[in-house]
Amino acid sequence: MPSRFELANAIRALSMDAVQKANSGHPGAPMGMADIAEVLWNDYLVHNPDDPKWADRDRFVLSNGHGSMLLYSLLHLSGYDLGLEELQNFRQLHAKTAGHPEYGYAPGVETTTGPLGQGLANAVGMAMAERTLAGQFNRPGHEIVDHYTYCFLGDGCLMEGISHEVASLAGTHQLGKLIAFYDDNGISIDGEVEGWFTDDTAKRFEAYGWHVVPAVDGHKPEEIKAAIEMARTQQDRPTLIICKTVIGFGAPNKQGKEECHGAALGEEEVAAARKQLDWPHAPFHIPEDIYQGWDACERGQKHQADWQARFERYQQEHPELAREFLRRQKGELPSELNSEALVEAAQEKGESVASRKASLNCLNELGPQLPELLGGSADLAPSNLTFWKGAEAISAEAAGGNYLHYGVREFGMGAIMNGIALHGGFVPYGATFLIFMEYMRNAVRMAALMNQRAIFVYTHDSIGLGEDGPTHQPIEQLTSLRTTPNLCTWRPCDAVETAAAWAHAVKRSAGPTALVLSRQGLPHQERNKSQLANIQRGGYVLKDSEGTPELILIATGSEVTLAMQAAETLEAEGKQVRVVSMPATDVFDSQDADYRESVLPRSVRARLAIEAGHRDYWSKYVGLDGDTIGMSSFGESAPAGDLFKHFGFTVDNLVERAKALLG
Repeated sequence: MPSRFELANAIRALSMDAVQKANSGHPGAPMGMADIAEVLWNDYLVHNPDDPKWADRDRFVLSNGHGSMLLYSLLHLSGYDLGLEELQNFRQLHAKTAGHPEYGYAPGVETTTGPLGQGLANAVGMAMAERTLAGQFNRPGHEIVDHYTYCFLGDGCLMEGISHEVASLAGTHQLGKLIAFYDDNGISIDGEVEGWFTDDTAKRFEAYGWHVVPAVDGHKPEEIKAAIEMARTQQDRPTLIICKTVIGFGAPNKQGKEECHGAALGEEEVAAARKQLDWPHAPFHIPEDIYQGWDACERGQKHQADWQARFERYQQEHPELAREFLRRQKGELPSELNSEALVEAAQEKGESVASRKASLNCLNELGPQLPELLGGSADLAPSNLTFWKGAEAISAEAAGGNYLHYGVREFGMGAIMNGIALHGGFVPYGATFLIFMEYMRNAVRMAALMNQRAIFVYTHDSIGLGEDGPTHQPIEQLTSLRTTPNLCTWRPCDAVETAAAWAHAVKRSAGPTALVLSRQGLPHQERNKSQLANIQRGGYVLKDSEGTPELILIATGSEVTLAMQAAETLEAEGKQVRVVSMPATDVFDSQDADYRESVLPRSVRARLAIEAGHRDYWSKYVGLDGDTIGMSSFGESAPAGDLFKHFGFTVDNLVERAKALLG
């Protein structure tokens, strides 16, 4: 049987060989953390390489994702479907082994990590999901949800502000099954971190309410093992294990230096490392006894079989709960869910309310039908209106609820939501003001990059929020959301479109949704059955001309009402005007060419878009001959009505600009 040192050296060898072959990558972290990884994966991690999506597996997150060859080596060695040729193709086009771990590429990669700190946030979300799912489904004598979340992180992760947000919340919620390993090697890209990172990390995490195991030698397996044992005794505190390591361990001339952080070691240093580590094998060659020492397939199959037997006993005693658990693990919606009824009911009711209030009405209808909804807000629940009548706050004492108070932690909220979605069993939604999307922007991008089913609720969507002024008035944010691949963005004009937006969001099985909602009340718009159905196509004719249209007004949100009023004025003067409501531009863009032509015929070149967001976005719809009434500056502090008038969002201005287009 190979020694632990030899098993760990397989990681080091594969990592330096892959980086060297690609002439690109980060060998230092994998070589430095290899001993920690060997102990965790061979002695503790409960997983099954033959079924990477097994529900009750432990989750492993490499937050310092630049060290991706550590993870790829672990997956390859332990038996996942990640062949040696993939490691040899590291960082090449179409390889499963991308430069940073990418969710959906290689089996066993639990999340995409690259932006530092977000992996830790994802891990907090996974641990939160585990505990909440256990609270909802476990019953006395039946622990069907019972697994750990392990996270590796580095100095850079801890310097990022998001680490403070999520570590604080994890401590508050007493996530005892979250265990993080800090690779305390003292080196970052610029060199020795003592010039810019002198935090007392142990005291910091103790202050958050974590259990801390300090000063562990990250190259001594017995110390690592003892630290993990201590961590697993903690039921009401997450644990940070601080491991002192040497970056690039085994590379005699570069270990402990920044040169091995983010560049290939070089052929001579790789040869010297082989000699130093007593690893005489050719590049990418792993002896059979090393493979056998790492192989986790048999052990994983037994773990899963044991769980399956427990689950079958659970099924016998709690058949309805078991069916519900399996449905939610598959990501399937309840068969009785009728989200379209939301839209029909809203049209029949004809209520004129703020779209944030209409959103709450939707949640009150959807919540009882969708127990997988896990809501939250960044300390703005009374303003975002996300705490529906059946919401139950999750706390350290009450784990089985369905609503998280995230506190003023927008970035942390977004990345935790991603972790919850990745874990499975939930459809998370989280809310803040649209302007504070900026704080969580990269988490939204990561949700889109990973095609995760998360719903971001953004209220107070424009200068219409009024007196709070330009710091709180979003201008460019809608454009940022709309131009993000895989992200579906809705800005509804009334309660009916809000219901359609929620119906679309919950049915969307892959990819996040942004719901952009108003603070102020929005008048109800009348529609026929065809128009009602076409809302789900993202853009539709809300009001048409009696004859062939000579002018098209395109609007979203609160500005649809302005467009409708302006159309009436223009029609009274004999103009043929069509009004197009465009609540979801990406959905409209995905429709077939015939439908898009039927809504926006190319023959009508006089087009005027109206939206209280940045004007430049609409050029693709109005063309060179059209015009846009929008924002090209920041807002001001004043009542909403005064602001709309000041910035030209009035019927008179619309009519004047429309006439100019018509000549």
